[in-house]
Amino acid sequence: MEAHEAFYSADGDFLIVPQHGVLDIRTELGRILVRPNEICVIPRGIKYRVTLPEGPVRGYILELYQGHFELPELGPIGSNCLANARDFQAPIADFDEDTDSEWHVLCKFAGHLFQAKQTHTPFDVVAWHGLYYPYKYDLGRFNTMGSVSYDHPDPSIYTVLTAQSDTPGTAIADFVIFPPRWLVAENTFRPPWYHRNTMSEFMGLIQGQYDAKTGGGFQPAGASLHNVMSGHGPDASTHEKASNAELQPHKVGEGSMAFMFESCLMVGVTDWGLKKCKKVQEDYNAESWEPLKPHFKRPTPKKIENGVASVKSSAAGDQAQLPHYT
Repeated sequence: MEAHEAFYSADGDFLIVPQHGVLDIRTELGRILVRPNEICVIPRGIKYRVTLPEGPVRGYILELYQGHFELPELGPIGSNCLANARDFQAPIADFDEDTDSEWHVLCKFAGHLFQAKQTHTPFDVVAWHGLYYPYKYDLGRFNTMGSVSYDHPDPSIYTVLTAQSDTPGTAIADFVIFPPRWLVAENTFRPPWYHRNTMSEFMGLIQGQYDAKTGGGFQPAGASLHNVMSGHGPDASTHEKASNAELQPHKVGEGSMAFMFESCLMVGVTDWGLKKCKKVQEDYNAESWEPLKPHFKRPTPKKIENGVASVKSSAAGDQAQLPHYT
């Protein structure tokens, strides 16, 4: 951004997920330095400007138009685990005494950009208190939960932040991560199962390799989108590897961090995203799932034998089946 330029969104909260590079974000309430494997949330209406101290940056942004992000309910988990409140960091006041410079303030309002001029810095808040502020979180602090017996818990156990909808059990937006973790479930196909979802799933990869997509198509800074009720699951390479793996305790995701923006709403894709960017993997279905082959065979009943000599039936019936009394 230019030296005397600031921005705010009147439409929604920004959830910023850097994938490469460092963001130096100066907000009205103080400064936040955000690196890859960290996230930042800037509530609607908060003015800020961004500089890039280490050069070009890329990443992902989710804008939340309804409500605000909060920690998910932990239920029987108790008071700790997943993303702990103590690990979120808020800025401290940082201000300039500048009442002479001309500043340009950009505003996103109803999906359009507007610009206003003012003759003083927007970063003049000497002190603040309250519960409405920008914050950041280190994804490496996430306390992962998982099954220690068999089968899969729902991926919602990896939820960092959520914004619930008016329908119980669904969210306008969830932010979910898949961090390094141990898999120990017995008698279980350990990658995510093949499924359809009432929620739309937009997945991104910050670094490393996502354990459900090992075939090579899903790369850092890339993304996949499976909208409401679109079937999906592990690619053929992952399926084969996991189906033949010895089920010993195994750590997955070392050096990796995948995430998911999940919503009960359908997600549209722009013409730029579908065509003009020329980054769509045209053979996604062919590379991921077409190589899958059916392996299920209906069990054939075997002849039941109890080692009892066959007895011819008589008028009294099968004598071998008559009760014996003493």
